[in-house]
Amino acid sequence: MPDGGLDTAIRADEAGSEEDLYEDLHSAGYHYSHAGGGGEQLAINELISDGSVVCAEALWDHVTMDDQELGFKAGDVIEVMDATNREWWWGRVADVEGWFPASFVRLRVNQDEPVEDTEAPRASTGAVEGGGMEVQSSRDQMRTNVINEILSTERDYIKHLRDICEGYIRQCRKRADMFSEEQLHTIFGNIEDIYRCQKVFVKALEQRFNSERPHLSELGACFLEHQADFQIYSEYCNNHPNACVELSRLTKLSKYVYFFEACRLLQKMIDISLDGFLLTPVQKICKYPLQLAELLKYTPPQHRDFKDVEAALHAMKNVARLINERKRRLENIDKIAQWQSSIEDWEGEDLLVRSSELIYSGELTRVTQPQAKSQQRMFFLFDHQLIYCKKDLLRRDMLYYKGRLDMDGSEVVDLEDGKDRDLHMNIKNAFRLHCSTSGDSHLLCARKPEQKQRWLKAFAREREQVRLDQETGFSITELQRKQAMLNASKQQAAGKPKTPQDAAGHLFTHDVGVLWEQQSRVSEKGPPCFVISPLAAEVAAESLGLFGFCCIVFLKMEKNCNTESLILVSVRSHKDIILWPRIQN
Repeated sequence: MPDGGLDTAIRADEAGSEEDLYEDLHSAGYHYSHAGGGGEQLAINELISDGSVVCAEALWDHVTMDDQELGFKAGDVIEVMDATNREWWWGRVADVEGWFPASFVRLRVNQDEPVEDTEAPRASTGAVEGGGMEVQSSRDQMRTNVINEILSTERDYIKHLRDICEGYIRQCRKRADMFSEEQLHTIFGNIEDIYRCQKVFVKALEQRFNSERPHLSELGACFLEHQADFQIYSEYCNNHPNACVELSRLTKLSKYVYFFEACRLLQKMIDISLDGFLLTPVQKICKYPLQLAELLKYTPPQHRDFKDVEAALHAMKNVARLINERKRRLENIDKIAQWQSSIEDWEGEDLLVRSSELIYSGELTRVTQPQAKSQQRMFFLFDHQLIYCKKDLLRRDMLYYKGRLDMDGSEVVDLEDGKDRDLHMNIKNAFRLHCSTSGDSHLLCARKPEQKQRWLKAFAREREQVRLDQETGFSITELQRKQAMLNASKQQAAGKPKTPQDAAGHLFTHDVGVLWEQQSRVSEKGPPCFVISPLAAEVAAESLGLFGFCCIVFLKMEKNCNTESLILVSVRSHKDIILWPRIQN
């Protein structure tokens, strides 16, 4: 792309230069043309005129207020009914018809159903052998179509990434008066790293492509070799909401609108806003499992690529799952910061310096040496560390920081019920945390055997979480940590959260697999009331320290509704009975 025109224009000092540039480029005829040439368009119309159903897949969201246009979302399948116009086609989604831009869609790989589903049942007995060859030939062609589609979309994606890097980022860096490096990182994330990785990946795919017999191409191994590289999408996907916010702020100013549009026109990109282009990597990483599933569908078990494609499909699903998990973890760091800000007398470094996940929590008895003194404490197990707090004597929902244990250097030892040799006292439902670095030992006791088992399982999950984070390279950046703590400080200054329970919110996830949610409701006559899932009722009550406040939790089917409800009865007043709908996963 020639830089001269834009470079000269963006250096202009006079007001309105971005707008003038946009007008000059627009009038000069910088437009994106649909990739499909006249031959492809003619073939589409011939298929339609022959009565064939031609389907296309939406590459972009098409949002419109015009009742003559067809709106759809990326991934939707559209039946193309008229393609005589090169730029705008007529199509149908469900029962709705309308015009849509041809450049927003890609024709479906395999328009016809597999031959074995349609022609094979009609074959006569005498033609079984010939029919079998036809079926195999059709399957080979189907696989060829999918492979061609994978390679084609990768080449298009590389061009798309190049257009963003060269058409937008390069030009933005020339305007230091409009964009700081921090802003550019917020808007574009690590898309340049993705571009470099994708160029290597597409070259590897092309090397695996069998040009003479495409259906014999072996692409599965290529995905397996590069699966670790796709994890860089995690950072991009996590940053994408921030990019949308920053772009929304900038595009309220006309000079940025004209500047971005000038970049698009000079790069000859289709008529979509920058935030639409930046959504493509998010969509791309989610599309790989779909493409591999389609490839596996047309790969016979005896094919040399079958096992690799099967493994690649599983691997790419795991990559997508990992990205979603990382996104959830990063969304939780604000809640962790809020929880810390609600704890009184906090000492030492912030939780987020080392931790990003609350694994488990509950009340335990801490037995200290040498007097064998027992202390009731609330314990919160995060990755890398165990925090313990003391409840306020009057306000049992208020917690005071008392200390922390380093889980990285600790060993959990399960103890049998009976007399402890060191403390010379009987213990029950106990386990010991032994710190190898300091030599300290901490004896902790649960109320019930099942509670002890939950803790032992939680400690195992904490070690597994740390191991997975090390393998995948998951960590919280200094900027993310500082932003979370700043947000928590602002909320605290505004008067929220009022208690640790309010701050914890959705943090608590237990081994029963049920996410429960606590909503603070302060009754005029009694203590706070909580909404939890029945399956996690006992664990939830323990985690929130409700002992002495609430007793039996049970289900009741209301006569006037079909909803199972949860009742929490206050010990203070049997009249104080609160009924809330059950909350489940």
